[in-house]
Amino acid sequence: MTVLTTMTSSTNRINFTKASIENLPIPESGWKYYYDTKVPGLAVGVGASGAKTYVLYKKINRRPERIKIGRTTDLTVDEARTKAIEHNGKVALGSNPADKKRQQRAEITFGEMFALFYEQHSKPRKKTHKEDLAKFTKYLSDRKYGVNLAKRRLSEIGIGEIKTVFNKIAETHPITANRVLALVSSVFSEAIRAELYDGLNPCRGVRRHKENKRSRFLTREELPAFFRAVDECRNPVARDYIKMSLITGARRSNVLAMRWDQINLVRKEWMIPETKNGEPQIIPLLPQALEVLAERKADPNAVNSPFVFPSSGAKGHLVEPKRAWETVRKKAGIEDVRLHDLRRTFGAWMAGSGANLSIIGKSLNHKSLDTTKTYDRLWIDPVREAMEKAVGSIFDAANLQRE
Repeated sequence: MTVLTTMTSSTNRINFTKASIENLPIPESGWKYYYDTKVPGLAVGVGASGAKTYVLYKKINRRPERIKIGRTTDLTVDEARTKAIEHNGKVALGSNPADKKRQQRAEITFGEMFALFYEQHSKPRKKTHKEDLAKFTKYLSDRKYGVNLAKRRLSEIGIGEIKTVFNKIAETHPITANRVLALVSSVFSEAIRAELYDGLNPCRGVRRHKENKRSRFLTREELPAFFRAVDECRNPVARDYIKMSLITGARRSNVLAMRWDQINLVRKEWMIPETKNGEPQIIPLLPQALEVLAERKADPNAVNSPFVFPSSGAKGHLVEPKRAWETVRKKAGIEDVRLHDLRRTFGAWMAGSGANLSIIGKSLNHKSLDTTKTYDRLWIDPVREAMEKAVGSIFDAANLQRE
């Protein structure tokens, strides 16, 4: 049989109202409890820090239990009384709400689950695992976006909390909100698979924002001003990096980390050992690219570096020339163009030069084009011809074509 005993005294019983709770004195140390005169066991604990918390204080089966209900800043008096009455009803039926609280405290938090997901799934399987970590750190482990999911137990996170974070991010970055939602969903799916969570994935039912594929690239009218702005760039390493990005169409990370030992000047090829899709790539080096490499070789500051675009930073190579790129964009009048759009420009001009999709996919190292995986991988001459035509058209449009 469950025994109910309310632990109160006549000196600390008051009628709970908003005003009476706000006026409770703050103790010099520890916590002091005041009990409601209307609902048995309902109390407000006042801490030395000024925090005030509703609790249900009872003896259950001869053992004192203090069941937290919520902060006074989060609940009204009536809401706290309703929750206390619900708990009293459960106790009367032989249940102990404190047992559930203890079980919840033993559950894994979202932050702990993300750590497992990152080490066991993201890090060993995804080239972009650092992006997952950055999203978790920025959006999911801080209250800036409404809820600090990292500190919540998995069972405490519902669709409401997910929508709060999702909508807050989407106020300024709707596409990023989609990516964060996908990450949270993946973490919950992994928790379900690993039997660390037996609920439904709370991301289900959250409607993602529509994504329109970006189609921005440099047009014929924009290319002359673009090349003038690049040539006027005061940072020669950034200048040459920007040119190489456009001439090769390679991914930004690969161009930034371009090494001299990857370049074969005899065959006029750049061998990338591993790209974002996990496969190597051979990129023909056209005369315009060889000219950029000659500029790099002539730079006395780059003589002893293994990287084509060296830097004094921790990685040893250029990371991202934000300031130089901003200057180029403003001078050229193309402030809506991103660095990644140079790769898109390359692909667009290849298409405009008559290259078929298979050749474009091979040039850009798109893994999804299955037709490039057999014969096209063995032959690089068609890629070279298409690249020569595309880059020749770009330089011709910019009035930079050399005889």
